[in-house]
Amino acid sequence: MREVCCIKKNELLVNEDIRDKEIRLIDADGSMLGVLATAEAQKLAYSKNLDLVKIVPNAVPPVCKIIDYGKSVFEQSKKQKEAKKNQKVVSLKEVRLSATIEEHDFKFKVKNAYKFLHDGDKVKASIRFKGREMRYTVSGQEVLLNFAEAVKEVGIVEKQPRLEGRSMTMILNPKKVL
Repeated sequence: MREVCCIKKNELLVNEDIRDKEIRLIDADGSMLGVLATAEAQKLAYSKNLDLVKIVPNAVPPVCKIIDYGKSVFEQSKKQKEAKKNQKVVSLKEVRLSATIEEHDFKFKVKNAYKFLHDGDKVKASIRFKGREMRYTVSGQEVLLNFAEAVKEVGIVEKQPRLEGRSMTMILNPKKVL
């Protein structure tokens, strides 16, 4: 039977898994030690109670570094968790209008969109044309442009009003606060 070794894309080769004859070695303090035989580099790493890790496998010769592999994996996962925690999730909220919307309804929809944009969410303003309302696409576009004008204090138009089938949509982004 043959033993098959699978390596994940983001996993690095460590110690005996490195099969190259020669490698370019970087010491634990970051200094370049030059091109060495792999066995010699492994002995050097073991003498310091650290691991030999292949960090640039595509270089000629491959670049390896002497580090504490377990500690570096832990610190990398810690950094990823921190970056994920600081990441802002932007959701898309939809506001549906009509081509023949009345003034009070329009103000109510503007108020909702204002709140969504102020909270940092994107807003998709849409108008659905039913049956013979397809004649009023020009007035629908005017309604969407007026809507964009009404929320311009907190939002910027990302995608201009565009007719797609029987619906016209426009996307607004929240303004960046400096």
